[in-house]
Amino acid sequence: MEIVDLRREDWRKDKRLEYLVKRGEILEEEYEKSVKEILKRVKEEGDKAVIEYTEKFDGIKLNPETMEIPLTELEKAYNEIEPEVRNALEVAGERIRVFHEKQLEKSFFKEEGGIILGQKVIPLEKVGVYVPGGKAAYPSTVLMNVVPASVAGVEEIIMVSPKPNKYTLAAAFIAGVSKVFQVGGAQAIGALAFGTETIPKVDKIVGPGNIYVALAKKLVFGTVDIDMIAGPSEILVIADEEANPEWIAADMLSQAEHDELAASILLTPSEELAGRVKEEVYKLLNALERKEIAENSLNNFGTIFIVKDLHHACEVANYIAPEHLEVMTREPLALLPELKHAGAIFLGDYTTEPLGDYVLGPNHTLPTGRTARFFSPLGVYDFIKRSSVLYVSREGFAKVAGPAERIAEAEGLTAHALAVKIRKR
Repeated sequence: MEIVDLRREDWRKDKRLEYLVKRGEILEEEYEKSVKEILKRVKEEGDKAVIEYTEKFDGIKLNPETMEIPLTELEKAYNEIEPEVRNALEVAGERIRVFHEKQLEKSFFKEEGGIILGQKVIPLEKVGVYVPGGKAAYPSTVLMNVVPASVAGVEEIIMVSPKPNKYTLAAAFIAGVSKVFQVGGAQAIGALAFGTETIPKVDKIVGPGNIYVALAKKLVFGTVDIDMIAGPSEILVIADEEANPEWIAADMLSQAEHDELAASILLTPSEELAGRVKEEVYKLLNALERKEIAENSLNNFGTIFIVKDLHHACEVANYIAPEHLEVMTREPLALLPELKHAGAIFLGDYTTEPLGDYVLGPNHTLPTGRTARFFSPLGVYDFIKRSSVLYVSREGFAKVAGPAERIAEAEGLTAHALAVKIRKR
């Protein structure tokens, strides 16, 4: 983990900072050819290609009858998991549901003298949810992706996951998925995008995955909608001299253990705190089950930046636009107006990022790799679409026909003008 002094006017040119903000760039040339081939075969061959790639990449032998996991298996997993885990998932699911219900949009209509204008809000019909599997299981990802879709009113929610374990299946039961298929990787994305003999074609695909999944989602965008291109996880902490170095270290490690490409960053004006946090990070590191992953992440991307003051810290944070942004200062709320770009903002010493990952309620599917500058967290609004509704009576037509005809003529679109003019006769 490096400590870098950023207290200078040209801080944006710092090499370490540039290295961090570019780390999430997808090496498309290296992987795109193979992903395109997988998608092409799935589109042309359907189940046959999905089954072949699932055996090749995940070591699972399937046939069209065994690709889908019966819903009874989800209920069985729900009943078999430890009661305390089941209760925790229930609590998390309910909190996520309550929060996302606040995001529901309503249709609206407005009448103005013979003209009725409005917007009709309609849930998507079919959504595919990708849930990573294999090395680790993520029941929280199930809840965070399925519950908002359910709240939005999506009719059919199709979940795909390679080697889902009992916790993932229990979460799927709690969240209310329609179907589960034990397939993963780019072949699962292709199956959802194009449809196969067994796996339904969906309207939108959401959920995180590795580089193959991310690239596959990018390549099928347009055939279906997607949520975002998810990159490696990241956390940025803004802290003053009174912050607890052990707590900061623990929060930084909470992201470092995700994968070797995860970034853990601290911004502080206190040189003393910077040194103490670095010491605590390596003390706590030894107790982690995923020590090797976290250590590689810290060695490659773990960084403590010394900044001029907390206002400078906010400026740097906005430049980085992190996925998770923690503020551990005396008055964290005072900095909120200055923070413009972050997937989620955690205010105060006790608002540790893992609480947001699991139980607080806001979505943990967040923009990464600086995309928080223009992307938002996953929400109910990702599972709806809007149709404009227009009605014009004879009275209303008389009010707007003239301006419409003039604009059409100015644009040289005579048929447009004619469609208006012909109604004046």
